[in-house]
Amino acid sequence: MPDPGSGISVPSPTNPNDADDSAANAGPGSAGLDGSGSVVVVIPTYNERDNLESLVTRLLGLDPGYRVLVVDDGSPDGTGDVADALEAGSPGRVGVLHRPAKAGIGPAYVAGFRVALATGAPLVAQMDADLSHDPAALATLVAGATTHDLVLGSRYVAGGKTVGWPPRRLLLSRFGGWYARVALGFPVHDPTGGFKVFRREALAALPLDDLRTDGYSFQIETTWRVWRGGGRVLEVPITFTDRVAGASKLSRGIMVEAALVVWRLRWDGMRSRRA
Repeated sequence: MPDPGSGISVPSPTNPNDADDSAANAGPGSAGLDGSGSVVVVIPTYNERDNLESLVTRLLGLDPGYRVLVVDDGSPDGTGDVADALEAGSPGRVGVLHRPAKAGIGPAYVAGFRVALATGAPLVAQMDADLSHDPAALATLVAGATTHDLVLGSRYVAGGKTVGWPPRRLLLSRFGGWYARVALGFPVHDPTGGFKVFRREALAALPLDDLRTDGYSFQIETTWRVWRGGGRVLEVPITFTDRVAGASKLSRGIMVEAALVVWRLRWDGMRSRRA
């Protein structure tokens, strides 16, 4: 099993508790996945036809225990058809959840998490469909989950880097991470990153019904809630590469939402401490 190497373990504010796993048996079923996988990788898609086959093929080649769940939001470019073909070619190892229309990456992840938990897999991963996250790095994150509840692929710890972004976007990303870290007071270097592995107990403990955030703010909120609940969080370095094909989904609205959400989360944290 790969060594997570120079990862940074993030201290929790409280002692971790055993999560109630009863929520893991709820949800819309397994979406074609069998129940023997060790890791379910949830991949939301919207117009990712040019990237999806390569990504899924590389993931399946990493380990026979890996399963892939594609959550497609009615992509007009035919991404859903590509996903269906991949499912037909690897029955039990690839599942597809079709949603009728584009409704945001946060809700897509929540829908995918429910299916992943329903399979009984001990680990649930999430990653982007645009090949900005190297599939080969997943094994390192999975290795870190043997001792931690949430493992983050981090661009901003020693050994991590970003390739292909213009300076302005890199500055915005770094500022967004710093802003969330300071506002929430939690020691995560890359809270907006979307390459993660959850232990099922940590994921099942999240209030999935109450997660209404999207984009960067969804990534911040899920990481913060695991840490805030006493979960052991580890950051391991990754190389993030700008998308190979297709258009970025980042918008001004997503950035504004992220800036506001951190203060709502801080207020929630203050109320829970008082309680």
